[in-house]
Amino acid sequence: MLSTEERREIEAELTRYPTRQAASVDAMKIVQRYRGWVSDESLKDVASLLDMTADELDGVATFYNMIFRRPVGRHVILVCNSVTCWILGADRLHAQTAIASGAGSGETSSDGRFTLLPIVCLGACDHAPALMIDGDLHGDVDAARVDQMLSRYP
Repeated sequence: MLSTEERREIEAELTRYPTRQAASVDAMKIVQRYRGWVSDESLKDVASLLDMTADELDGVATFYNMIFRRPVGRHVILVCNSVTCWILGADRLHAQTAIASGAGSGETSSDGRFTLLPIVCLGACDHAPALMIDGDLHGDVDAARVDQMLSRYP
């Protein structure tokens, strides 16, 4: 069941859109901000509020890669694997990040601290290779800096 705060924020968001369904991504982001991810139960509640089926909303959620449909760690690391980042060493960056975080690709570390996910593009090609931690973009990253960067995220 959606909390009073989640429902209030989603209802406020609805005023910005021509249809209830158009607010689907923002509604799921609100739930995710409160809960860390969007469970099946939450998805059904949001779908009902938006006059959508759960399957329709899940289609949106699975298309939009920043909606997490399963639990994630306290900090989410997105390693860009675009062509530019790949050419400039994203594979080494990803490997070192996996070692330093204790999270394999697509997994969460055993202590629940980090989830490591590849992402198609972070839009930072001019500073490749790049990664993002909790919305903080880090560019021109080399594997040697990863441990230091991760230490800032307890």
